[in-house]
Amino acid sequence: MAARVDRLVSEPLRDSFAQCRALSVALTAPLSDADATVQSMADASPAKWHLAHTTWFLETFILRDHVAGYAAFDPAFAFLFNSYYEAEGARHSRTARGLISRPSLDRILAWRAYVDAAILDALPDLDGAGRTLVALGIQHEQQHQELLQTDILHLFAQNPTFPALWAHPRTKPAAMPGPLHWIPGRTGITHIGHDGDGFAFDCEGPRHAVLLEPHALADRTITNGEWLTFIDDGGYARPDHWLSDGWAWVQSERIVAPLHWHQVDGRWHGFALDGLHPLHPAAPVTHISHYEADAYARWAGARLPTEPEWEAAAEAFDPTGGNQLDRAGPVRPRATLPGTGLRAMFGDVWEWTSSAYLPYPGFRTAPGAVGEYNGKFMSGQAVLKGGSCATPRGHVRASYRNFFYPHQRWQFTGLRLAKDL
Repeated sequence: MAARVDRLVSEPLRDSFAQCRALSVALTAPLSDADATVQSMADASPAKWHLAHTTWFLETFILRDHVAGYAAFDPAFAFLFNSYYEAEGARHSRTARGLISRPSLDRILAWRAYVDAAILDALPDLDGAGRTLVALGIQHEQQHQELLQTDILHLFAQNPTFPALWAHPRTKPAAMPGPLHWIPGRTGITHIGHDGDGFAFDCEGPRHAVLLEPHALADRTITNGEWLTFIDDGGYARPDHWLSDGWAWVQSERIVAPLHWHQVDGRWHGFALDGLHPLHPAAPVTHISHYEADAYARWAGARLPTEPEWEAAAEAFDPTGGNQLDRAGPVRPRATLPGTGLRAMFGDVWEWTSSAYLPYPGFRTAPGAVGEYNGKFMSGQAVLKGGSCATPRGHVRASYRNFFYPHQRWQFTGLRLAKDL
């Protein structure tokens, strides 16, 4: 895959690599070998697999191809821990990753240490292409760090005792925010997509012109309390709010609330990595599908923003701000702080857009195996923007394009409303 690393080729690359690799290990430190092995559904992967796959990526595309004389830690791992790279040959079935009881978690950690030492030793002598791949490897692992947390959350949610990964006392819920305010967006011809210094994935470009009609964005995301009103008004029981596929999904899956919501003694609770707690009404609603986000928007007399509308508005904000991941520990969306104008554009919850994940004009898939990273998934998925509380800080930017299928909701996904003017 093509990537830009103009400012990531100096020795800070070494520190960024070491910090990234250490964070993945810290995120899994509370897990037993059994915790790290189990796969809770086909969309999720075991924690042990995430630790291994990110290591396979480094060993395969950097050490094997750019470091003379490198000896693989265990040749069998190439089959076990490839994800979807057809150019790298046969691989273990995705749906059976939870059956890989061997190698053990300890052996995976030993492999990580072996690969880390080899990367750090080779880094001073790597050419530009090799350093580009190290930078890509960091970004790739940061994506898996978020998946790692949400996959652990989904796994622990299957346990009727609702275990906490990190015990954390809850504070008094924040006060409910005031009513939504509408912030007019940019209109006319503007440009979106990445073009400039720093890292970006190939799907973020080329930068290109778009036409924005008069519109406005809500100043904040929708809260749990507001979602409760949607439920109480029959939001999940009235087909007039739903896309046809969404209504079929609600009926077949018997959906009545966001994922990880549970009724305890007649009161809604939310399950997160710090356990099961009473729902915070002021916090952003999360773990909703695109179908649910779209239905809420219709019920509210609004719509979801388009990707160009959201990105044009977000370019004015610091992408490293907001509630994002800094260290291993409990993560959960937080109530939006009081203020004026657009708030919390980055962090807390990924925001569904109405835009399909499709190539930009002029997009070309890069040659080779790494070209399979993004381009081949541009079908049937919707774009999300802005990052979440589980996104490593510094990973996202306004042009960043996350994408999932419309029914998927085990990520920290929420919504911000838009409307035409």
